[in-house]
Amino acid sequence: MNNKIHTLKYLIFDILSASFAWILFNIFRKIFIETTVFGYKIPFIINHYFIISLFVIIIFWLSIYLFSGYYYNIYRKSRLQELSQTFFSILFGVLLLFFIFILDDFVGSYKDYYLSIAALFTLNFVLTYIPRVIITSKTINKLRLGKIGYNTLIIGSNGKAQKLLNEFTSMKLSSGYKFVGFVNVYENINPELEKKINYLGEFKNIYQIIKANKIEEIIIAVERNEHKEVEKIISELIFTDASIKIIPDLLEILIGKIEMSLIEGTPLLKVSSELMSVSDTTIKRILDYSISVIFIVLMLPLYIFAASAVKLSSPGPIIYKQKRVGKKGKHFTIYKFRSMYSNAENGTPELSSKYDQRITKFGKFLRKTRLDEIPQFFNVLKGDMSIVGPRPERQFFIDKIVKIAPEYMLLLKIKPGITSLGQVKYGYAENVEQMLERLKLDVIYIKNMSLYFDFKIMINTILVVFKRDGI
Repeated sequence: MNNKIHTLKYLIFDILSASFAWILFNIFRKIFIETTVFGYKIPFIINHYFIISLFVIIIFWLSIYLFSGYYYNIYRKSRLQELSQTFFSILFGVLLLFFIFILDDFVGSYKDYYLSIAALFTLNFVLTYIPRVIITSKTINKLRLGKIGYNTLIIGSNGKAQKLLNEFTSMKLSSGYKFVGFVNVYENINPELEKKINYLGEFKNIYQIIKANKIEEIIIAVERNEHKEVEKIISELIFTDASIKIIPDLLEILIGKIEMSLIEGTPLLKVSSELMSVSDTTIKRILDYSISVIFIVLMLPLYIFAASAVKLSSPGPIIYKQKRVGKKGKHFTIYKFRSMYSNAENGTPELSSKYDQRITKFGKFLRKTRLDEIPQFFNVLKGDMSIVGPRPERQFFIDKIVKIAPEYMLLLKIKPGITSLGQVKYGYAENVEQMLERLKLDVIYIKNMSLYFDFKIMINTILVVFKRDGI
């Protein structure tokens, strides 16, 4: 399914709806508000000021819809979701427009304000909702008739997978799933299943299979004796954009947020890939960039002081660069003020300790105050990091940790951060065991991600800096 073209349909109608609603509202203002106030007919004139305001209004409404996450997962909308999203986003937008444009209007009485708000809301809601619900209804009908669907992969190769396939394929109306094949976790494969659906290979080749078959949905249907593999399966699928669902009796061993999906009487548990709402994610991204720019500008003297002190403290570069692993396993270069002597590592990666002889005298101050981390605000501006998130590690140590705790892969669902809950609590890890302790707190952060939690961590980080509690 072509998400770009489908999204474009909504965008075009939203632009037209916003335009017509603004034109009709201004005609309404001239006829029913201003004409009444002044006692003579006020004409509606389209001049360059109005054209400019029209462009501003279009951008305003598209920003509201983008911010609310309306254009996200465009094929997976229900009519009820359509109604609620449209209603609340337009209500929020109208209230903003009231204070920006309408509050200083010439009015006969305060009742004219209510009339203006009611007219603006009604015009925008009706003109926006009707095209949207028509497009959404047509999409749902196409899904139900099997004209379009999501390329779906089953993970599992025995009775449960076969039963699941039979239930979905026997429905009168399509569930929207187009089953392209299955992969096996263990060697044994049900021959009856192989007759009904393509065998695509073993789970170890899952990413090649997903890419080759353009998989959009994954349903995990493993047997009870394979339950111990579920954690591994979920961790392995962390880098895919496909929607993941699972048979309900696996709930008790699932890590992460879930939501029930009931299609024609067949219950599935959806493993949510979204740890924060779209609006919160957008705010977090805006705050990351805004705070980083403000910090770099205001703290420029601090950057100059730290850079000069590093240069004078020992021979070598001012900025220390190192490869780290970021979101979805992407490698990036992290920046830090150098706190160790040059060539402190001779080939084999080593973690630092409290009394590490490789750390310079000024480096100890940098690490205690966490000032060695402030060049990472440039990493935030580059898009590699966030201000708050699990600390990024090197591939060498990730490989060691994953052997003991495969759930570490959950941390790679989000951008790493300059500071984290684990960093505030434990500071710099000296060994793999301490990394595992920090991992527990990082998983807690991921399961409870929110802007409020981010602010708490930032405040605690500031306290650590002023108390010089860093290790």
